[in-house]
Amino acid sequence: MSGLVLGIESSCDETSAAVVAEGRRVLSNVIASQVDLHAKYGGVVPEIASRQHLEAILPTLEEALETAGVGLGDLDAVAVTRGPGLIGTLLVGLSAAKALAFATGLPLVGVNHLAGHIYANFLVEPPPVFPFVCLIVSGGHSDLVHVRAFGEHELLGRSRDDAAGEAFDKVARVLGLGYPGGPQVEALAQKGDPTAVALPRAYLEEGSFDFSFSGLKTAVLQYVRKHGPLGEQALADVAASFQAAVVEVLAEKLIAAARRRRAPQVLLAGGVAANAALRAAVASRAARAGLRLGFPPPVLCTDNAAMIAAAGYYALRRGQTDALDLNADASLPLL
Repeated sequence: MSGLVLGIESSCDETSAAVVAEGRRVLSNVIASQVDLHAKYGGVVPEIASRQHLEAILPTLEEALETAGVGLGDLDAVAVTRGPGLIGTLLVGLSAAKALAFATGLPLVGVNHLAGHIYANFLVEPPPVFPFVCLIVSGGHSDLVHVRAFGEHELLGRSRDDAAGEAFDKVARVLGLGYPGGPQVEALAQKGDPTAVALPRAYLEEGSFDFSFSGLKTAVLQYVRKHGPLGEQALADVAASFQAAVVEVLAEKLIAAARRRRAPQVLLAGGVAANAALRAAVASRAARAGLRLGFPPPVLCTDNAAMIAAAGYYALRRGQTDALDLNADASLPLL
């Protein structure tokens, strides 16, 4: 076994294919983004995304294999995101993976998108050491996961309402910013005072590792309605104060979860993990707590197929394969 896995990712608005060696070395990671296409609508339109995946999937696969310098005969398996995500877009990638597996006889490995985000951390140096606690923060998820070994995941906390990335997108619309909201809010926040606006932090019940950002989003909306129209500096202050509130809760709960589970390392994953303020806050708290910290580069935080190939490799190593009747699951839980 050469350890070459072809990964396919199509859970939302990124068509991606990648070839990864032994779950660690990225030979190619091709991403066809639809951001510009959906920007005019202020968010992802599922029907448009599905059609765009259909157009992009074959050229993306061909480019990934060509860039890696391998053919289908060199591969050991095909790994594909089977959920969670948009059902129509998931089916495009899954159908392509099943067709390749059928035509070549390669093993098919269905991967949970959230597990993919965790295993993106194994594509950087140095790799994580078990056990660790990983914070997955994206448009649809804010999850705290204790990982004891490959495939051994314990969910410690999750979003009860708006996920962190979803809150960023909604606040971006409130502030009149473009899509995607996360990078827009982060850029504006750099010009603002994070202490200028008093905004709530929802820590929930004592000892809870769940997240809730709906109240914070509503507080921003009410502030803007009460004090608007806001000038450029006032908008920047709101963005900075909002971002500080989100980051504080995420960072503190991640460190508290690691202490609770006595894990020596914390990891970040998911699109919001590319946020520089979050990285800095976690780095500071981790250093004070004596914890190691790891996170992928931004290109491996957002949706990509390299992370799916990595997760697929470790699943294959544990003996996991799937039949060709594998179906997509839009609400697939991590556990």
